[in-house]
Amino acid sequence: MRFIALARSIRGRSTFQEITGLLQVRFFQHDFVPRDPNTKPKKYKYPAFYDPYGPRPPPSDKIIQLAERIAALPLEEQRQIGPTLQRKLKHPKLQSISTEGMDLGPQGAQATGGTKVEEKKEKTAFDVKLEKFDAAAKIKVIKEVRTFTSLGLKEAKDLVEKVPVLLKQGVTKEEANEIIEKIKAAGGVAVME
Repeated sequence: MRFIALARSIRGRSTFQEITGLLQVRFFQHDFVPRDPNTKPKKYKYPAFYDPYGPRPPPSDKIIQLAERIAALPLEEQRQIGPTLQRKLKHPKLQSISTEGMDLGPQGAQATGGTKVEEKKEKTAFDVKLEKFDAAAKIKVIKEVRTFTSLGLKEAKDLVEKVPVLLKQGVTKEEANEIIEKIKAAGGVAVME
């Protein structure tokens, strides 16, 4: 009943616009000029490559002479430049690419000859591999694996159950021996590769 009375009172008034006021007001820019439909968009020339640091100055004469001297060196001496600069500048050693099983042609065969000389150097990074463990000492081995890895309990358990498995890579000889001794004390067998 109340609703019907309310509807009759609203209908009895003159118009809805008088009740609510203006619902929409439009403002136009006084200085707006429409675009000419016949004009074509401007084309910008992009650089060949994007350099976030902007244009760089050309290399100095000293650098150009050094590059020419390096290019004039024999191939064997050119190969020695990279490792020597790494030692001098103390840069981390870069990963070498394995060329086994790849046909490199006559020039590639010469390049692999230099890598065999480098492989004879003393190994500095070792991997620790878990070979086996006693079933009764499984929990101790899992706890020991968690101490030297950043794994959670479930991840360490899954890792130990996948025996034989690689536990840690790229460690020093002393650290590898320490890990092997701890696993041996816990009831497992680990080896250094």
